[in-house]
Amino acid sequence: MKVENGVCEAQNFIDGVFVRGSSTEKKKDINPANTEDVIAEYVPSTQEDAQKAIEAAQRAFSKWRKVPAPERGNTLFCVADRMEEKKEELSLLIVREMGKRLVEAEKEVEYAINILRFYAGEGARLNGELIASDHPDIQIQLLKEPLGVVLAVTPWNFPLSIPTWKIAPALVAGNTVVLKPSSETPLVSMKLMQLFQEANLPQGVVNGLIGPGRLVSAMMHHPAVQVITFTGSNHIGNLIYQEASKAMKRVQLEMGGKNPLIVLDDADLDLAVDLAIRGGYGQAGQACTATSRVIIQSSIAEKFTRRLIRQVQKLKVGNGLDPDVEMGPQVSQAELNSTMEAIQQAIDEGATLLCGGEPAKIAGNQNGFFIQPTVLGEVKPKMKIAKEEVFGPVIAVMVVDTVEEAIDIANEVEYGLSAAVCTQSLKRMNQVVQGLESGLVKVNMTTTGTSFQAPFGGYKKSSSGIFKELGRDAIELYTRTKTAYIHYT
Repeated sequence: MKVENGVCEAQNFIDGVFVRGSSTEKKKDINPANTEDVIAEYVPSTQEDAQKAIEAAQRAFSKWRKVPAPERGNTLFCVADRMEEKKEELSLLIVREMGKRLVEAEKEVEYAINILRFYAGEGARLNGELIASDHPDIQIQLLKEPLGVVLAVTPWNFPLSIPTWKIAPALVAGNTVVLKPSSETPLVSMKLMQLFQEANLPQGVVNGLIGPGRLVSAMMHHPAVQVITFTGSNHIGNLIYQEASKAMKRVQLEMGGKNPLIVLDDADLDLAVDLAIRGGYGQAGQACTATSRVIIQSSIAEKFTRRLIRQVQKLKVGNGLDPDVEMGPQVSQAELNSTMEAIQQAIDEGATLLCGGEPAKIAGNQNGFFIQPTVLGEVKPKMKIAKEEVFGPVIAVMVVDTVEEAIDIANEVEYGLSAAVCTQSLKRMNQVVQGLESGLVKVNMTTTGTSFQAPFGGYKKSSSGIFKELGRDAIELYTRTKTAYIHYT
């Protein structure tokens, strides 16, 4: 990466060096809170660049796989140390490039550091297994082996932590990686590549490619690519799954969610309102685990909704660098338009706009992609707003009479990523936790947020359903098991 005329140029990271993409156009990377702020420029990659990145990873694999796992882990410890040294720089860049608040960006960087250290430690625990043999002179060993080149395709909403949680377990298991991040946040991703470079990772072990999504199709068909891990929309994930299955390649997908917060009539209403606001409007609702539906029992619905609206109307929207701001912008004009269209369609189908629903006007800075935090009432299960992901700061309030009805409505969608229940009853808590069709269930907590040491993955169309991310389970995606029979003669 380099700076020309005061503007940083984001470049690909291939075979240990930063190089410009080879297309003929140049694109701008802008601040979603201030479109006049050009953060960086970049030249998109072509298939030729993609080929070079995969070939570099392929060459590096034969040596990297032979490096002892504890030593591979030590490299991740070095990257974590470098990331910690640059925490402030990375946090500020995430705010400028993606739009989240500074406190949210700081949490993301800290999370990425912890992920690196967790998987670094796994390098010393990447053990095989001995199986009891039915013959006294034969030993049976199970050996964990890497697969080869991993193609990691990542979104813009967590531009540092999601690439990190894919790359770290892949590397410690002995694989090499080609990262294809979102073009909305190229600079953060390449700053991550720079950390690997500074940690003296061998050339080609990690590569980063800035370019359009259409590059992925050809990349996944390259014979060296053995694993494809993707986080993004259900539509794109399905296409990747179908294409990769033609060569029976290993695929891991984490996709959308329509995450419910169930509020039962014994809930602490102040807590429930706080959970809805933090889950629904954190990062402007741009998280796959964001609270999209609040399903509430009828006996407390009016009281809860009144409190929710009152608090939502107080939220300050603006640039995430302002310490008083409680919600930042959407990442792009396209995302803003999509959210506005979803709100309007909900109203057309009979939902009631209780607050928000309009672009937000920010004093002194009105050229960002700002929208008011929105609450919709009288939402019915058959409405599109109740079934499809919005990926914006919109909460749909749905009223039910019983716990059983709340569970049924929560499950009445194609997704099953995250869910939460707010209750003070252990019996009802257990009823909801057992009944929800969701890979992640929380009690008296937001639907958002995960622990790096625990497995993460959804049910139904939120995930491919075979492999989990995060925790020790993530290692399984990046390894295969060899069974060795050893006869003592």
